[in-house]
Amino acid sequence: MVEAEAANRVLTLASLIGTPVCIAHLTCRETLSAVESARARGQAVYTEVCPQHLLLSIDEYDRPGFEGAKFVLSPPLRGRSHWQCLWQALANGGLQAVSTDHCPWTLEQKWRGRDDFTQIPNGAPGIETRVPLIYSEGVSKGRLSLNRFVEVCATGPARLFGLYPQKGTIAVGSDADLVLWDPNKEYQLTQENLHMNVDYSPYEDITVKGYPALVLQRGEIIVRDNEFVGETGAGQFLKRNPIHK
Repeated sequence: MVEAEAANRVLTLASLIGTPVCIAHLTCRETLSAVESARARGQAVYTEVCPQHLLLSIDEYDRPGFEGAKFVLSPPLRGRSHWQCLWQALANGGLQAVSTDHCPWTLEQKWRGRDDFTQIPNGAPGIETRVPLIYSEGVSKGRLSLNRFVEVCATGPARLFGLYPQKGTIAVGSDADLVLWDPNKEYQLTQENLHMNVDYSPYEDITVKGYPALVLQRGEIIVRDNEFVGETGAGQFLKRNPIHK
């Protein structure tokens, strides 16, 4: 209710000055309802969701010992009852993109809040697991079409950051940032199997179906068989632009 109230307040203020709004990390049906109402009034509203709010729930906080600290996030995890409406919105265009809010706190840093939960740094790692999770839980389980998967993981984010069509599409003149996907490869998302600079994974118990086989950056191979083979420092800074509708 608090999240939805805050979103509604922002949407109301935005309507007064006629500016578009992008709501990050939407987590629940109440906020989705506020967004839908604003759109019905003619407002331009864009939204995104994170994998943790599609796949993890408040049940994680009941893990034994201090394990629940791994899942202290902002915004926090919600009940499982919100999952279905978020997946539906992702499929039908109500949500435009999937992001991560990647925060690679170590277990030692999380454990600092053992005696005072307000000292637990908020956030969890997720940048490497975003695309495999959405493919496995979305496409492989029939929640998303293959085209919609590409839209919410690549084209949608490129549009939100005003980087389309340089990014987010395969076209003459666009950057050849490509992923060759193996739809049948199964991969366990354990800390040992991942490359993020953090000592745990929120998805330790999940084995995904579908994983990258080859990754190209501007036409050059940078990942082959889950190993980085590119040139360190080859990335480029891209200044974001207004949202590409």
